[in-house]
Amino acid sequence: MGHRRRGHTHAPKTPSSLDTHSSSTHRHADHEQGMKHRICMVSDFFYPNMGGVESHIYQLSQCLIENGHKVVIATHAYGDRRGIRYLTNGLKVYYLPLQVMYNQSTATTCFHSLPLLRCVFVRERITIVHAHSSFSAMAHDALFHAKTMGLNTVFTDHSLFGFADLSSVLTNKLLTVSLCDTNHIVCVSYTSKENTVLRAALDPEIVSVIPNAVDPTDFTPDPCRRDDSKITIVVISRLVYRKGIDLLSGIIPELCGKHPDLCFLIGGEGPKRIILEEVREKYQLHDRVRLLGALDHKDVRDVLVQGHIFLNTSLTEAFCMAIVEGASCGLQVVTTRVGGIPEVLPDELVTLCEPSVHSLCDGLETVIAKIRTRNVASPATVHRKVRTLYTWRNVAERTEKVYNRVCREPVLPLSDRLHRLQSHCGSVAGSIFSFVAVINFLFLLFLQWLCPDHLIDVAIDLSGPHSHIGQQLNKKKSKTQNPAVS
Repeated sequence: MGHRRRGHTHAPKTPSSLDTHSSSTHRHADHEQGMKHRICMVSDFFYPNMGGVESHIYQLSQCLIENGHKVVIATHAYGDRRGIRYLTNGLKVYYLPLQVMYNQSTATTCFHSLPLLRCVFVRERITIVHAHSSFSAMAHDALFHAKTMGLNTVFTDHSLFGFADLSSVLTNKLLTVSLCDTNHIVCVSYTSKENTVLRAALDPEIVSVIPNAVDPTDFTPDPCRRDDSKITIVVISRLVYRKGIDLLSGIIPELCGKHPDLCFLIGGEGPKRIILEEVREKYQLHDRVRLLGALDHKDVRDVLVQGHIFLNTSLTEAFCMAIVEGASCGLQVVTTRVGGIPEVLPDELVTLCEPSVHSLCDGLETVIAKIRTRNVASPATVHRKVRTLYTWRNVAERTEKVYNRVCREPVLPLSDRLHRLQSHCGSVAGSIFSFVAVINFLFLLFLQWLCPDHLIDVAIDLSGPHSHIGQQLNKKKSKTQNPAVS
């Protein structure tokens, strides 16, 4: 009975059913009528952890739910937060008991997570597994297991990597293995797309660019909150090397020495905090440099509106959401010209600098001079320009098109996967991961024998077209689109 219920959701992905003309025509017609998907977002990075990936997953999931899709999220447990939790609009989150290895990323053996993820995929009758972030071991595991189970897969890359150092070489090889038979890849900027295509040796045709977004209602300007008797530079970032905190430590004493009315407001936490504390202590800037520590997402706007300038010193970024949030709050943005950042904001809203102390100080001096002469756009004007650039609903619509395309593509059977791994990943890595794929397939057969799919309880839908919440959202949407209908 459980098998019949799961079969109701999507046809079994056997080569014969995928190759028949009638099945293909029927599936295409379903998509033309607005077929709804059952999506599992997987990443090591989700709330209560804070960051761009976490915000992206949450906001995208909420918009997909509003559009009638079923979405669940799988991540690892955070302290006492384990098991199942429910967020707004019936968004279900599985906090799985997996061991964290480093920087909130789980340890991986390619096998230990299969029983847990299989249970989630079967219980929720998932049709598409959408993994996020190259840094997430859990995301790579989920892609590997989903392909073994015959599910369609999508991967979103949020980061840029190099090619020369040892960690980049190893990560790029892992990415090549993970993505060689993934149905579709999404990048957040064109620079990120070029980087990912080169790193993983991908066909550019299967890589799409869908940028991040910001909810403009969460980041509105409030000039009354800032002190115009001084100029405040706001920095909100993780205090790590990749975010250019070493550059910031050189900028602070130089500019504070030139401008007695200049203050820095720094939000974020990380191992580089000690450098900023040393600079503050050395130059006696306790009253002009405030270190706020880690911030909740709900508090970010309240910090931003206190400033005149938003400073980003990142050494590498695929797409910097922070500068969009700063501009949405009406701040003048000064940022490094690295990665995908030049694509994010129009020239009149951003000052781009080279990633050096000298260049960033010159850029800040230029903006400070404009603020003193009041030769800058008002916060309300900047906000109006930014609010239409990036919206989550647009991101969701474009992601839906990726899902629709993916559902028309076959999932490779094991024999074709082994051939793809050996031909695409090199003789050594290809052979190793072909062996791992075979073991993973045998482990799945053992789990299916030990606990067959039909014995796993099917979860009640709290999102999607068959959920009570989803039906309420659809009714509200139809009333909005047809106000004359009573």
